Parts: sequence; C-alpha cells; structure tokens
Amino acid sequence: MTKKILISGAGIGGLALAHWLARYGHAVTVVEKAPAMRPGGQAVDFKGAAHLTVLERMGILEDVRRHATGGADLYFVDADGRRLGVMPGEFTGGDLEILRGDLARLLHDRVRDRADVVFGDSITSLAETPDGVRATFERAAPGAYDLVVGADGIHSNVRRLVFGPERDYVRHQGHYYALAGLDRDFGPDGLMYNEPGRLVSVGGNKAPAFFVFASPELEYDRYDPEAQIAILTRAYAGMGWRTAEVVEALQGTRDVYLDSISRVHMEEYTRGRVALLGDAGYGNTLGGFGSGLALVGAYVLAGELAAAGGDHRAAFRRYQEILLRYSKVARKGNAGPFLAPPTWRRIRSRNRLFRYRPMLKLMIAMGERFATGIDLRDYPVPAHR
Repeated sequence: MTKKILISGAGIGGLALAHWLARYGHAVTVVEKAPAMRPGGQAVDFKGAAHLTVLERMGILEDVRRHATGGADLYFVDADGRRLGVMPGEFTGGDLEILRGDLARLLHDRVRDRADVVFGDSITSLAETPDGVRATFERAAPGAYDLVVGADGIHSNVRRLVFGPERDYVRHQGHYYALAGLDRDFGPDGLMYNEPGRLVSVGGNKAPAFFVFASPELEYDRYDPEAQIAILTRAYAGMGWRTAEVVEALQGTRDVYLDSISRVHMEEYTRGRVALLGDAGYGNTLGGFGSGLALVGAYVLAGELAAAGGDHRAAFRRYQEILLRYSKVARKGNAGPFLAPPTWRRIRSRNRLFRYRPMLKLMIAMGERFATGIDLRDYPVPAHR
C-alpha cells in the first residue's frame, strides 16, 4: 500500500530512508533546513558485516568503496611538533571510511529522481488527524501525510514538536567539537595536539581541522559561522603548538560546524504516526556509530513497513524493539575526555594506550561486536527498484 511519507532531514539517515521507501513504492518528501547539500565534512566509517550488508543491499557498496578515504594514521605531537605516538587508521577508520559529504551525495543522486527533496525549509508544526499527520512549513504550503519521520539529528525539530523539548532528552557530555575547512595547508599527515581539556587536529582524512574542548553548555546560533569561529577563538586562546595558525586560518570561512558532544536518552522512538531515526532518537555525538546506526535504522524501518503491509503500528513496534536493543551502544561512552583528556597525566596515558597492540585489537574487536549486534532480516524484495 503506497503511503505519503514526510522525512525531516537530508543527512545520511534521512536520505537512506528515502532510498528504501521510494524503492518500496512510497511517495516520499524530504525537507532539509540547510540551503543545499553540505560538501566534505568529517569522514564517517562503517564496521562489520551488518553495516556492509546494508550498503550492499542498497546497491551502493562499490560506490562507497570507490570514494573511500582509507583510514589514515593520526600522530600525537608535542608543542614543538615532535611525534609522540600514533592513533592507527585501523582504529579510526573502521572497515570502510568515506567523507560524510561524499556519502550524502551518493545517496542524494539515488533518490533525487524518486523523491521530492526540498532544501531551505523546515517543519513548523505537526498535528495528527484520524487518518494522517498535518504538517506546516516555514516556506512551503501545508500538507497531509500518512507518516512522518524525524531524521534531523541530535537537535531534532520533529522530536521537539512531537515528544517535547530538547532538554528532556538530550544530555550535554561536557565537551564541544568542531569541524572546519582551512585556507592553509598544514601538510598531508594527520597531526593531533593536546593540552588539558583541549584538542586541535589538522590534516589526515577525518577533517581539515578538528577541535574538541571541555566546556559547559553554550548559547549560540548553530547556523552562524562567525559566532562559531568566535567561540573557537576564545576556547583556543593561548594554546601552544601551531594552534594560533590554525585558528587564524578559520577566519572568514563559512565551512565550520560546532556542536556539543551530547547523548540522546529515549526509550521510545515512535509516537502515533511519527518515528525518529538515527541521532534524533538514539544519537551519541562522536560515539563512532552514528552513521552505521542511521543506515541500519533506515533499512529496518522501511523493511518493517513493507513486511507489515503498510500497517505502521505493527511496523513501528518491531522497529522500536529492534533498534532499542541494537542502539544500546549509543547510550554508552563519552568521546570528550578520551579526545581531550582533562590532565597532562591522562593525555600521556591515552597516548600510551595505542602502543599496546593487544589492547588496540581488543578495542577494535569490541567496536565491531557492537556494530554487528543485530540479525538483519531479509525483508520483502522491493517491487520498485
């Protein structure tokens, strides 16, 4: 049974879900607040058989392989630039690593002729009716939909409108992170410098510039690059190594993204005719599993709708059961103290950790075990390919 489905968010999860729903023959609209697809961004990675199987069933595994960055080593340096140790690419890159922007573009290329993808707009209200959901938008005319999915990130607009304010579900973990483009070349190798509570990194495959710093919650406009650069400038004032050069290279760029390291705490991912996908329902920023969880979640949500013959109540129950169990990894850990340890002693301990191959192999194996902790169901073959 064909349904009219609205997805908020044109990120990895939203576009992956649009891909599957369109293949099953549904009429899909994706609305994205950003004015266009965001290029580049950080590298995201996939671990283990479950992630790779979903990519293969989507028909994009080989495309992703062609665009793979290949996990690169990141070197810890001191204030004089001397290399103190290395974080191996096998730890940071999983089995397959690709720039977020490249993956989003691959997905967008697959769905743009089969779904209506609208940029520069956002949902302003959602009201459930006896037979659907009435949505209003900042720019577009109101519309009626059978189902709505919030795939709009850890600061989800859909979650706020349907489940309640962000403060009820999102827990700040005491750190912020930022990704930024640079107008200066700092060399081909990935270099990481720490002082207590602060990390700055340049080069490598993850991002041109990467920052993590300890901070209480901040008030700022997440869509204002100048405000974000001002926060970074203050946070990194007086830091050693080449930090002043890196911060100077940020000035004037619009390619910057600053956000808190936060974790979503939810026990229900669906309500009525609305479901949450990915970081909106089970996110843990910089947790290392966000893209994989979103990809698998999209596969399960669309597949359960198909298996239930369009009965969203049955499909949502199964989706809830499967993802609540699988996403438990996102409810653990905090990357902030690991990436930006609070003391020099903790920094040295973190660096030494990567010298011991048995411990490194154990950490990698644990990550893969969490990523593969799901039995993927063979859903009905989509009639529309």
